[in-house]
Amino acid sequence: MTSTDPTAVPELDARGLSRADRHPAIMAAYAGLPVGGAFILVNDHDPLPLRGEFEAGHPGSHGWDYLDRGPSVWRIRITKLASTPLPRVLLNTRDVAADTGAPGASGAVWNVPVPERDLDSNIIALEPGGAIDAFAGPELDVMIHVLGGTGALSTERGDLELVPGALVWLPRRSRRAFTAGPEGLRYLTVHQKRQSLLLQPTRTLDGS
Repeated sequence: MTSTDPTAVPELDARGLSRADRHPAIMAAYAGLPVGGAFILVNDHDPLPLRGEFEAGHPGSHGWDYLDRGPSVWRIRITKLASTPLPRVLLNTRDVAADTGAPGASGAVWNVPVPERDLDSNIIALEPGGAIDAFAGPELDVMIHVLGGTGALSTERGDLELVPGALVWLPRRSRRAFTAGPEGLRYLTVHQKRQSLLLQPTRTLDGS
């Protein structure tokens, strides 16, 4: 970042950076700011995807103020308002549970919308009678919380009943299968971050 006046807010001119380097450079500049610090981003277009990235990762803890709106040069003052991203409510799981059994809703119907995180979480939906065939779990522990509907979790030594409120521990590498009851099934998963844990239903109770 550069500034000709040591008392002025420094500028980061992204126009000379490759597209692949722009967002990482801007995020690194933001991470290095003290609380209350700011820099002016200079760009050749309105960086709406970048603004969405800030809104997803730093909602309420950053300032975004347009100083110039083009058409050839855009200047935006980006201010750090808190030392870390703020705690916030991501969703109300009661609303998700209310949609249990909705036609056509299967697989992962929600994922954590936070770019930088150590945990992953998904909401998995199964239609009435839907199932996920037996498989060996990943190299990490997974906890699930049943939100709505009913079903069964099949293990190597029998089945566990899944009902709303059940909090279930899935040890790493353990074999498991899921079958939804007549009302469908929705459950929340929580685990360490890794590649997407996306499981699609593969059959129904009648074998189709």
